[in-house]
Amino acid sequence: MNNRYITLLAILSLMGMIACTPTRVGDQVALNSPAAWQHAPNAQTAETVDLKTWWQGFNDPLLNELIDKALAANHDLKIATARVREANAMVTVTEAALYPSLDFSLSGGREKRIDRIVGVPDGQGMKLITPTADAVSGGLAARWEIDLFGGRHLEAEAAAAQAQGSQEGLHAAQVGLLPQVATNYLELRGVQQRTGILQENIDLQRERLRTLQAFLKAGLANEADLARQQTLLQGTEATLPQLTNAEQNLIHRLGVLLGEPPENLGTRLAVAGPLPKQAPVMPNLLPAELLAQRPDLRLAQTEVSAAAASLGSARADLYPKIVLSASGGLGAIAVGGFPSLADSVYALGSGLSAPIFNAGRIRAQITAADARLEQVAANYEKTFLLALEDVENAFVAHRSATDSLGKLTEAEASAEKAYRLVDALYQRGAGNYLAVLDAQRSKLAVSDERAKAETAVSVAMVSLYRAFGGGWMANSANSAVDTAFMP
Repeated sequence: MNNRYITLLAILSLMGMIACTPTRVGDQVALNSPAAWQHAPNAQTAETVDLKTWWQGFNDPLLNELIDKALAANHDLKIATARVREANAMVTVTEAALYPSLDFSLSGGREKRIDRIVGVPDGQGMKLITPTADAVSGGLAARWEIDLFGGRHLEAEAAAAQAQGSQEGLHAAQVGLLPQVATNYLELRGVQQRTGILQENIDLQRERLRTLQAFLKAGLANEADLARQQTLLQGTEATLPQLTNAEQNLIHRLGVLLGEPPENLGTRLAVAGPLPKQAPVMPNLLPAELLAQRPDLRLAQTEVSAAAASLGSARADLYPKIVLSASGGLGAIAVGGFPSLADSVYALGSGLSAPIFNAGRIRAQITAADARLEQVAANYEKTFLLALEDVENAFVAHRSATDSLGKLTEAEASAEKAYRLVDALYQRGAGNYLAVLDAQRSKLAVSDERAKAETAVSVAMVSLYRAFGGGWMANSANSAVDTAFMP
């Protein structure tokens, strides 16, 4: 068999060995996914919600504006974006090891050594001199480590998985940010609505206090009635600073989320506005579809892939390494008084190294990498269970808030009816004015609870969208955050 066939056979054998890398580790984790949600509403509308831009369903231009500002300036997103750039750069670093390296070198110098004395003829005989030597050399050197057992490829795969994980971390930061903005905004509008109701209640109780004072002068009321009303009024007034404090805190939190000083938003958000309401359109994803939609689950999966690749790379250190090298260049030397000498040189070489004794270092690294894979696999399973819990809790919270709102809406209607009946009796002279004020106060108390329930329903919808990973879409070329941050 001639050399050509021997070479071809060696190349084919090498390719086969690389293709059948003995160090590769599987990265699949079996998850026990339920077939359906336990607490999802039985009857859902045929309309579907766009999870990528779920906040637009509230039809509030100011909320949309706040979301856009948060996407453009939030510091957590900026940090996550920088991590993506860092991870992508490390992919290039690890992939570079798969290719040959080529280096250029150039050196030169002059030397004069006293131990090198030579004699040169002159007119009177021989003359001893110390010659000056000028030398210059330059050339190229190439080196390539053949990835015979896939260790370098697996390192590159691990880096690529980590880069993908950083991208999913960016998406997860967005999925966590947007509900915070929406929740704080909705709670702000709810607090402002409750503040208006409370102020109306305070005005009503002041009117009742003035009426009792007039009745006391007329002998129709006593001091105990007046003292009780004063106590009730002061207790109600004490609630107002609490709502004001909650309002300011929510505005300050929105400022941080939007990357702005609080005073930039104070003027606009301090003006009370209506509570945005979202139509109760439920996401229609199945439990298994969370794996593709929730970035935290996708991030956990990339950690498994990276750990599996790192384990394979650690195992590859048990096998020999082959390095090919080549170098070539030119050199010249000129010694004072003598002709210049020049020469070209080249070298081709190969090397083989294999571990024999390293005090258990490689085996320990393999054990550590295997333990790391076990950790991230368990974390992946745990993250999936937490995601299922998150969705189920969001369904329960929304159903509970909706039921409470329904009951409180009925109670408010009953209180309104009672107030109108009492007022009608008073208008005909058959009722007491204090009874009218009490009926109105009762109605306002129910209205306050109804306002809290309305806020809870809207916030629960936001929590549901967050639990389903809303705020980006896996099948879109670029998410909103990618468009906002990526060059």
